[in-house]
Amino acid sequence: MFREMEKMGKKILLICNMLLVLSGVVSAQNSSIKPLTIGEIRTLKSKILDEDRTLNIYLPQNFNKSKSYPVIYLLDGSMNEDFIHVTGLVQFFNQMYAMPETIVVGIANIDRKKDFTFHTDLKDLQQDYPTTGHSHKFIGFLEKELKPYIGNQFKVTDTYLFGQSLGGLLATEILLKKPEMFDNYFIISPSLWWDDESLLKSADQWLTKIPDAKKFIYISVGKGEHPVMVKDAENLYDILKKSGKKNWTVEYKMMETDNHATILHRSLYEGLVKLFPYQEPKK
Repeated sequence: MFREMEKMGKKILLICNMLLVLSGVVSAQNSSIKPLTIGEIRTLKSKILDEDRTLNIYLPQNFNKSKSYPVIYLLDGSMNEDFIHVTGLVQFFNQMYAMPETIVVGIANIDRKKDFTFHTDLKDLQQDYPTTGHSHKFIGFLEKELKPYIGNQFKVTDTYLFGQSLGGLLATEILLKKPEMFDNYFIISPSLWWDDESLLKSADQWLTKIPDAKKFIYISVGKGEHPVMVKDAENLYDILKKSGKKNWTVEYKMMETDNHATILHRSLYEGLVKLFPYQEPKK
């Protein structure tokens, strides 16, 4: 009798398991799946660069085409580079700080060494960077094609440029040569060693030609980076501070625990806090 009861118990357990499996299948069939969308991927045909450029565009959750928004232009903006974590940072500042809802335009790379460096006659750099020296074209693309395109697609208020490493070199070149292109510059670990620091050495000459229009400039470097990187970032900050631009806000941050690989996210956070300090919500 006990054996029969044991067999009966096993049958009941088997039936229950089968019912659970069937229940799960039915539940799965009743669920819906749709893409998680945070923006758009667009392709812009550039005549200046003679190539198609991919743009990863983050749109605020409550995006309204009739509203005006600040726009961040993010160098190294590929999906497998800095686009995802930077847009997350922006969304966090929209929620927790006083930062307005902001569009992010991530510019995906094709050859960043070509796009972000200006010409050099140094043979070792020409050998290590065989495609080097075309930043003038990329700057032309930003100025004459990308910014007008974004301006036609969205209503734009303030503009930002985020650049790290060679991207920081490019951001510095734009600041000195065409500062009117952007309102706010985030220059992280700039590779100012390029071409024997020629951009840094000529900075004073460029600054004398620049009008004193309102700008926010944030420079940072990691304490764990190469000593030349640290020295050059500090020198850039000193030069800009001494330039006599009364309408420029120039900030500098030494990231004590960061190196060249880890600095970007935390440094951008610190820079955005300078612009949008935390305020307790009104009760």
